[in-house]
Amino acid sequence: MDILITVTAFCILVAVTLVSVSRIRGKSHRKLPPGPCPLPIIGNIHKLGKHPHRSLAELAQVYGPIMRLKLGQITTIVISSSSMAQQVLQKQDAVFANRPVPESTRSCDHNKYSVVWLPVGSQWTSLRKILKSHLFTAKKLDENRHLRSRKVQELIRYCEKCSQSGEAVDIGRAAFLTTLNFLSNTIFSKDMTDSYDNSEAKEFKDLVWNIVVELGKPNLVDFFPFFKWINQTGKNQRIDGYSEKLIQLFDGLVNERLELKRSANFLENSRTTDTLDELLKLQQRNEIDKTQIQHLFMDLFVAGTDTTSSTVEWAMSEVLRNPETLFKAKAELNQVIGKGKIIGEEDISRLVYLRCILKETVRLHPPTPFLVPRQVKVEVELCGYTVPKNSQVLVSAWAIGRDPMLWKDPLSFQPERFMDSEINFTGHDYELIPFGAGRRMCPGMPLAMRMVPVMLGSLIHCFEWKLEGGIAPEELNMEEKVGLALAKLHPLRAVATSVVT
Repeated sequence: MDILITVTAFCILVAVTLVSVSRIRGKSHRKLPPGPCPLPIIGNIHKLGKHPHRSLAELAQVYGPIMRLKLGQITTIVISSSSMAQQVLQKQDAVFANRPVPESTRSCDHNKYSVVWLPVGSQWTSLRKILKSHLFTAKKLDENRHLRSRKVQELIRYCEKCSQSGEAVDIGRAAFLTTLNFLSNTIFSKDMTDSYDNSEAKEFKDLVWNIVVELGKPNLVDFFPFFKWINQTGKNQRIDGYSEKLIQLFDGLVNERLELKRSANFLENSRTTDTLDELLKLQQRNEIDKTQIQHLFMDLFVAGTDTTSSTVEWAMSEVLRNPETLFKAKAELNQVIGKGKIIGEEDISRLVYLRCILKETVRLHPPTPFLVPRQVKVEVELCGYTVPKNSQVLVSAWAIGRDPMLWKDPLSFQPERFMDSEINFTGHDYELIPFGAGRRMCPGMPLAMRMVPVMLGSLIHCFEWKLEGGIAPEELNMEEKVGLALAKLHPLRAVATSVVT
């Protein structure tokens, strides 16, 4: 009996040894992407620095367009070329389609309902279909064109008021409120705030921005998952508070609508069906539930308002610090639109140089410098390299937009480079991917492509501007701050010196 046990144990030991040797040999034949040598425990975390998008772009110049880093326990693959990006986002999209789940997105179980963070599957597919069918279709956007026009006119009136008093306009904040009220009118048929000076609007803006910042901050658990049982000092409490406040706000708006529907005079006061009405109809058919609706709203407001206003702010910053660009933009607007006339969405296709300004803006200042991270669930080969199972994959839209192999004089702001170019940011040209590409491309792109040009064109066309404090254009501070989105560290404040009539 003892001999039998000994022989069995020996056979098991041999089998385990052979399997281990086989795995080691298999791994030794894998060609992993190059990258900097990691330090014990922390890996390459120390390489990220204050501006990770810049630090990783510099490392990519040393190690190449596909680079491997060890961020704590997490293997991270950084993609820094358009050809590699096309492989990840299009040609091998299926295996790169899932997301790593940052600890901060688990607040209020948002990761379980968010169309941004859900893995590809039936729930994600259903939510994407709802977005495309009930909010971002061409028909729905056309129906709401009058809302966008009205909100842009309110922006112009606010700037006129500031011009009369000599007060500087915080461009990013004004653009944010314009976008906020458009979204809230589209979804709820009401403004989130009554005026650009309302303190409640600032509170909501700060709330949304704080969530973006928290989502973008490094988190110990994201680098070292085995620390998940440790309470993160204040971090989860902060984002839990922000998320709970937003959900409570949305819950109140939903309950207000349900109460209105129960009222006797609802039919008499009915109006055009908005997004909330359509979602409530879907809820009655059990195609979506109340919790999913709340988290869908969180996705829309967090992703839609700050990225849009940030793009307008970067574009105005570049225009105001490049007087020649400003001159050309005004000349085109005067010729195509005419002085004293309001820009409409139907005019954008004729404003070629304005569209070039926007392309050049998102080339240099993509709203999310690494897009939204991807994750591979299984080991996969990418351009001759092995990407290990569970690796996080970052596509650096920021580095691609400044690649000297793709762009002549890449660090300068030159809208003219797009005048005779077919390159666009609709997800088919991987040199310019501010909205991503493939099945997980930003679903809000159709809205952004309508809203941003009209806002920017109206600000340029309707006013003459000078920087607050008499700052010379070339002295404008363009330093960045990084959350999940890329924003200006110092808000752009400019004075509308006169109204163009």
